[in-house]
Amino acid sequence: MSLKVEEDNTLQTESERRQILEKFDDLVKSCIRCNSEEDLKLITKAFNLANEAHKGVRRKSGEPYIFHPIAVAKICAQEIGLGAKSIAVGLLHDVVEDTEYTVEDMRNLFGEKIASLIDGLTKMEGVFDKNSSLQAENFRKMLLTLTDDVRVMLIKLADRLHNLRTLESMPRHKQIKIANETIYLYAPLAHRLGLYSIKSELEDLSLKFRFPEVYDDIKNKISETEKSRIQFITKFSLPIIQKLEENNIEFEISGRPKSIYSVWKKMQTKNVTFEEIYDLFAIRIIFEPYPAIPEKTQCWHIYSIITDIYKPKPDRLRDWVSTPKANGYEALHLTVMGPGGAWVEVQVRSRRMDDIAERGFAAHWKYKENVSAESEIDKWIHRIKETLSNPQSDAMEFLDEFKLNLFASEIYVFTPKGDTKTLPAGATALDFAYEIHSGIGNKAIGAKVNHKLAPLNQTLQSGDQIEIITAEAQRPQREWLEFVATAKAKQTIKNALKAETKNRVSIGKQILEEELRENGVKPSSRVFRKLLPAYECLSKDELYSKLGAGLITLENLNKILKKNTQNKWIHYWGLQFLATPRKRKPAEEPTTTTEVIDKRKPFLLKENADEKALDYRIGQCCNPIPGDDVIGFLDKDGKVTVHKTKCQEVIRLSSQFGDKMVTVKWTTHKILSFLTSVSIRGIDRIGIVSELTKVISEELNVNIRKLHIDSHDGIFEGVIGLYVYSANDLNNLIMNVMKIKGIDSVGSIQ
Repeated sequence: MSLKVEEDNTLQTESERRQILEKFDDLVKSCIRCNSEEDLKLITKAFNLANEAHKGVRRKSGEPYIFHPIAVAKICAQEIGLGAKSIAVGLLHDVVEDTEYTVEDMRNLFGEKIASLIDGLTKMEGVFDKNSSLQAENFRKMLLTLTDDVRVMLIKLADRLHNLRTLESMPRHKQIKIANETIYLYAPLAHRLGLYSIKSELEDLSLKFRFPEVYDDIKNKISETEKSRIQFITKFSLPIIQKLEENNIEFEISGRPKSIYSVWKKMQTKNVTFEEIYDLFAIRIIFEPYPAIPEKTQCWHIYSIITDIYKPKPDRLRDWVSTPKANGYEALHLTVMGPGGAWVEVQVRSRRMDDIAERGFAAHWKYKENVSAESEIDKWIHRIKETLSNPQSDAMEFLDEFKLNLFASEIYVFTPKGDTKTLPAGATALDFAYEIHSGIGNKAIGAKVNHKLAPLNQTLQSGDQIEIITAEAQRPQREWLEFVATAKAKQTIKNALKAETKNRVSIGKQILEEELRENGVKPSSRVFRKLLPAYECLSKDELYSKLGAGLITLENLNKILKKNTQNKWIHYWGLQFLATPRKRKPAEEPTTTTEVIDKRKPFLLKENADEKALDYRIGQCCNPIPGDDVIGFLDKDGKVTVHKTKCQEVIRLSSQFGDKMVTVKWTTHKILSFLTSVSIRGIDRIGIVSELTKVISEELNVNIRKLHIDSHDGIFEGVIGLYVYSANDLNNLIMNVMKIKGIDSVGSIQ
């Protein structure tokens, strides 16, 4: 999918034609896997067709459109390491979508394989359920091709990466939409496929467009510390270099800072400042292995050399050499105490391991001939096929389930026979049961973890050995959905519950019809108007379901049917008529819900004393207040729901309903107050709560909605619900509360 393009009647200038040919020559030189004359002919043929097809079309930046497919093809060649066919598809990936050419034309010109890859990348058209997301459905269709040929997704990631690299020319709301979509799906997908460099850049660029000021601040601080960092790395590395050379090990050693996104993520999760992050960089040692010695042995040899020089931190050892990550990543990570009392992470990899870490899946296939067993990445693709084969899940549900499969951290557990299973961190014994087989999961009643009896919701740890206990009478429970972590488990439980509900409705319907027949009564709307309130049901299906499950019986059926309910129904309809708002005169009809919102202009969040008259609502998930950086989503009723840009719900929604995003802007608000919450922590002392409420209510004139304080071991922690007018008011309150003696920290709760 490409950035929006526009027609330009002006033909390419001589200068632009020269630039295009130069970029194409550069592409050919970067194609490390194009070794034959046939490969060069294929790429040249694809370039000539794409160049002709996109002639006269320009990107939003004003440059010729052909620059984009050339750049995508170059990423495929140079940064992922794909071959000639993939490079040709990179050049052609937008031709079918944006021009008169068809997939059949591609098949006739380039053959079946290239045509199917282009088809997998082409924008899909179709009519979907009105409640589903077009983006989600397209993503699902694309994954259907992924399971046949993973190159589709690799080229798609290259396309997304170049779009992000050139996103400056797009409107702000489009930037946020694409950035959120990237962080929600594409960056985790790059991680899953082992493309570490691309994953890191996708994350960094996504942060750049979501929170530009934060991005620039961290980038500048990393740059400012570069000189001292290089000095430290040199001092730290010299003794290691000397020892590795003494042992005749051929190696490269380098120190690189963590990505901007990973620094920001750590600041968010640990609630620390940039200056408090001690592991801003990692030392990487890449060695050329001796052919006669296993790489694993050589990794541990280098580990021994390093720990002879610097003392290791045992709980920070990560052995992905003995058990590689599910995306194929292999390395030995250790953390040691360096000069000046600083902890330093050291990564040890062979040249092959580094190739797989940087190039991901393409390199995985390059070395596949050395792997006898099915790899974890192969198993993952197999799981995607299973998910896709379920016809009952809609596009939105599938998107969320697929997201669960992109877990970043894995654990390794064992079956009773010693076979290894990979699960996401946080998985439970029930997830393990469904990983073995859906039938075992559906019948599970308990487990033995390391030979000790355990409940199904017990969280597993790496190295656990699990045995599942089953019973024929067991059925999946709705509460199971609350503690399973894998997409496979969630989907299987949902399917079983749907099937059971359908079966209960069918049985209940049969029971009711038989009882009515015995009483000489035919099912009718009049009969159900008596039965539904009598059994406290809102619909016929609910009545059938309760009957089918045995939750209610029809012992009093005859009595209910004979009861005169006329007065009750008169009363019921009276309530209904009273509850129905009167129709306004045409002149009084509100216009806010029908007004067309121009997404090119910021939607102004205006004040109004009457909250019901507002044409927007505040998102309950993050409770933004005036002054916060916000984004809006257009709801079905025409109102805009306002969220903080950093809200997790925004990331999920914008990746699924990107076309509903609206740029919003606060105006001055002094009529409406907004509910927000702050967390507070400090040293407990007599009178501190009284002093706290006095500062908030009397001195700052802020209304407190709720106050909850817990004290233990001389420390108190609490949450205060407040009504404020803006973010400035909230910041002012936090600064004043921090001045109270004994207060350690005060912070806004997102």
